[in-house]
Amino acid sequence: MPFDFRLPRVYPLTDVRLSGFSHADQVRLLSLGGASLIQLREKHQPAIQFYEQVRAAVSEARKRGVQIIINDRVDIALACGAHGVHLGQDDMPPDAARRLLGQKVIIGYSTHSIDQAQKALLLPIDYIAIGPIFNTSTKGDTSPAVGLEGLREVRKIVGDFPLVAIGGISVSNAAAVIEAGADSVALISALLSAGERITEVTRTLVQSLNSA
Repeated sequence: MPFDFRLPRVYPLTDVRLSGFSHADQVRLLSLGGASLIQLREKHQPAIQFYEQVRAAVSEARKRGVQIIINDRVDIALACGAHGVHLGQDDMPPDAARRLLGQKVIIGYSTHSIDQAQKALLLPIDYIAIGPIFNTSTKGDTSPAVGLEGLREVRKIVGDFPLVAIGGISVSNAAAVIEAGADSVALISALLSAGERITEVTRTLVQSLNSA
């Protein structure tokens, strides 16, 4: 695990279509609100366009001391000098990504059940994401919601291993998700749908969860 890696309470994911801002602008707005770890997620842009946006976002992040994780694209994470990559069940296997990226890069891994989370403990990763916790409209191909009780069971299984909860998490239920066992809550629409208020909403949530 990277020596300086620690999951923050709030872990935003970017979305250009939802926010209306470039990935770099989202990094700026989210970091001004206190976000220190941000995942760049892009399902629609051509690879070359996403590559250029990631380069700009990584440059912005360096100015602000923010760590950048790239969703799915190990090649772009490597080419742009991102801090890490987040992989899904159907992406490049984490052991292959680790060989390419080295030991100092953060690797996160998505799971959708207790069984998948347990198996993930054997992989060369730095954190496990479990979800969706609640039903979500951000992704159209989601697995069944695991709920807060499922999250509690996953926490028991993974012990102290870093755990991110994702899926349907809002400003109003984030504290309950942390209380149920998550180290961090990953959010998309809860922050990005705020438009010009992204920074304000992020800051309020960061301060609230850090003081809880």
